[in-house]
Parts: sequence; C-alpha cells; structure tokens
Amino acid sequence: MKILVTGGLGFIGSHTVVELQNEGFEVVIIDNLSNSSEDVLKGITAITGKQPEFIKLDLRDKKDVADFFKDHTNVSGVIHFAASKAVGESVENPLLYYENNIATLVYLLQQLQQKPEANFIFSSSCTVYGQAEEMPITETAPVQTAMSPYGNTKQIGEEIIADTCKVSNINSILLRYFNPVGAHPSAHIGELPIGVPQNLVPFITQTAIGLRQELSVYGDDYSTPDGTAVRDYIHVVDLAKAHVIALKRLIEKKNAQKVETFNIGTGKGSSVLEVINAFEKVSGKKLPYKIVGRREGDITSAYANTDKANNILGWKAESTLEEAMASAWKWEQKIRS
Repeated sequence: MKILVTGGLGFIGSHTVVELQNEGFEVVIIDNLSNSSEDVLKGITAITGKQPEFIKLDLRDKKDVADFFKDHTNVSGVIHFAASKAVGESVENPLLYYENNIATLVYLLQQLQQKPEANFIFSSSCTVYGQAEEMPITETAPVQTAMSPYGNTKQIGEEIIADTCKVSNINSILLRYFNPVGAHPSAHIGELPIGVPQNLVPFITQTAIGLRQELSVYGDDYSTPDGTAVRDYIHVVDLAKAHVIALKRLIEKKNAQKVETFNIGTGKGSSVLEVINAFEKVSGKKLPYKIVGRREGDITSAYANTDKANNILGWKAESTLEEAMASAWKWEQKIRS
C-alpha cells in the first residue's frame, strides 16, 4: 500500500517514514524543504535499506496538489505533518501559520474526498487544550481558547477534518501529541532545525556542543514544583510508531467512528529544569543557562492521560526521558563531527 507522508523529511515525519517502511509500506514523501533537508533521505535509506519516493512540492499550491493526486492514484492513506510548528513564531507571524497550516489541509482533503475511500492521520497537538484545568489531560478535556495562532490552527484543522469526514468517505485519526524529543538510535536522522531552534531540546544540545552561548529558560515563576514550565516529553520513535498503529487501525477498518482522537504522550510531566538535569546526567556536561521572562503563548503545564491510546490503539510510550536525551545528544554530536 502506498502511503503519502507530507512533511516527511521533517523531524517527526522522517521517523514515521522509517517505521512505515519497516512495516512494509511503500512511502511517497511530499516536502517543500522549508524546514528540512533532502539529505534526510540518505538517513532514512541507511536505516531501512530502501529510499522512499520524494517529490519537492509546496502544498500551498492548489494546482500542484491536484496534479500530485492525478499522478498518484494508488495512494491509500495520508499522514499529514506538513505545517509550521513554532508557538513563538506563530505569535509574530500569524498569517504565515493560517496559510501554511489551514490552506494546505483544505487542498489535501479536497483531493481525498474525491476518492471512494481514504484514510487520513492528522498531526494535531496538545496545544488544542490550552491551559487545561486538570492534569493529566484526557481527550474529553474541553478544547480551550488557543494560546497562540499555532494552537488555533490545530483546533481549526481538527474542526475542518471532522466536518469533511461527516460528508465524505474519509476516515481520520487525530493524534494530539505532546512534546516530541530525541532521535533515531542509529543517529542517522534526528531533529535538525534551520536557524535558531524554537524547541527546548535542540537548543540544549546546540548549547552543549558550543553552537549557542547559553540556554534561556523562559520563566521560573510558574505554579510548578520548581517554577519552570512542565511538559510531557515523548521520544520521537515512540511517537512515530503511534502513527503507524493508527494508520493500520483505519486500513483494517477497526475505527469505531469516522473521526477518532488520541493523546500521544508518556503520561508524565517534566519541568524545564528536570529536562536540563536529565541531559546533564546522560551527557556528563554542565549546561550554561539563564532564567529569563516568560514567553508569550506558553502555558504552565501540560501532560497526557494516555489510557485511551494504551487501551484502544494498543500503543504505549516505551522510552524514558533520559533515553530520549541521550539519543538527541548522540545525534547532535554526529551532525557536528
């Protein structure tokens, strides 16, 4: 079966391509290389022994999207990662996020609804919960007013998918995941942000290797045990495997509804300082950091209740935070050597 992975050369996308190929799926990748590199293909091929088909394409071009589906009539499932994903950047440049995250989703669904049957896995986010009132967060927690344009695009995206699936032959699973970190244990692929990292872990590893002078910790006055923000950090390989399991659920017609939603996380919250400590422990390096003011759009705490994914999908996170940090450090050392 041929599976389209949009944004398949990105951080989560590339790891998911590996897991798909390991499970025998044929993969075609679409990526516009705005936050990724074609070199990632080499890493995927080194791990799996098979190079996936790659097409450089910007999903914001409606005609190009239509032409792709004319040329690839045998695509039986789509895993949609292609999107801008930095909370801070979305606050500064909201229109980029609304165009890149919403228009592209609409163009994809317009093509899929013309098929007699289509399976769609959506890369959603725990940001749809805003600052949830209770921890850990369950899938029934109310979707709060978004704290950032990025979070809002995920909320709107989920609504668009639900409305479309009601009136089409598309079946979808929305994976609301928490904070992906780490790298493939082979160190052939990992997180490779272009420019200054927007996420915590690559900033940690770049600081440790000497690329950044020091790490900024945004706020130490949150109502958490050590004052720093708490998140649920999930190893990217565990996250990638969840996408493959969800896709198989749709292909095998095991879904109970046209649209299903699952939290994908570890079920454990870790503060920024705890992440720094975990990195220092596995790397043996002391990390220079300073406390600065809070960042607009950030929430206090978010970690998942994963019972639904554990029990219904049969998926469970397996790697620890320390294992994730060790793999991220191995990857950083490799790409700088």
